[in-house]
Amino acid sequence: MDNKMALVPYDDSAVWGLQKFHKSSSVYHFANHTIQIKQNWKQLGVAAVVWDAAVVLCTYLEMGSIDLQGRSVIELGAGTGLLGIVATLLGAHVTITDREAALEFLESNVQANLPPDLQPRAVVKELTWGRNLGNFSTGKFDFILGADIIYLEDTFADLLQTLEHLCSEHTVILLSCRIRYERDQNFLEMLKGRFSVREVHYDPSKDVRVFKAQRSIHKEDF
Repeated sequence: MDNKMALVPYDDSAVWGLQKFHKSSSVYHFANHTIQIKQNWKQLGVAAVVWDAAVVLCTYLEMGSIDLQGRSVIELGAGTGLLGIVATLLGAHVTITDREAALEFLESNVQANLPPDLQPRAVVKELTWGRNLGNFSTGKFDFILGADIIYLEDTFADLLQTLEHLCSEHTVILLSCRIRYERDQNFLEMLKGRFSVREVHYDPSKDVRVFKAQRSIHKEDF
C-alpha cells in the first residue's frame, strides 16, 4: 500500500503532453498574493506537481461561498501545498498533511509562500490515511480539504476511514476531482454511503467538480 499512495515515480513515457509538470515552479495568484510553487515531478511524482483540481478548489474558496476566517482546516494529500497555503491566506488555521516522504518538499513551499506573521497558522504534519489516526483529534476541524486525492482505488477504504475519524457533525468536507474513470464514481458512491454529498461547483474549462460532504445533513446549510 505505501508504495502506491501519493508518490509515483517519474516515467518519461507516461507524461507525454504533460510538459507543464516538467517546470520547476508554477505561479498562481490567490487571496491578493502571488504564490510560487516549486514542482519536482522527477523526484516525487504526482505529489510534487500542481493539479487542476487544486487550482479549481482554491478558486472556489476564494469565491467566498465558504468563510474560512478563524476556522480550523485540515488538508489531506497536500502534495505541493498550494491549497493549504491559499486556505491560510484566506484566514484559516490549517494543518497541511501528506506522507512522510513528501513533507520536506511540502514544508519548503509553505514557508516560501506565507508571510512570517501567517506561518504559525499553518502546520505541516505527516498523515498516512488509515494509520495513527489517534494523532489527530476527532471533531477538531471545521473543514477537510482534498484535491485530486481519489485516484488510487487501493486507498479508498483508508481514506474513508480517515474522513470518518476526523469528522464531527459540523465538519464540512470539500473534495475536488475530475471524474475520469468508473473508480472515481465508485468512490463517490462509497462516500455517499457514509456522508451526505452534493456537487457545489463545476469548472467546465478544466472538467473539475467540487463536492461537499457532511456527516449529518443540516437542511438550512447543505
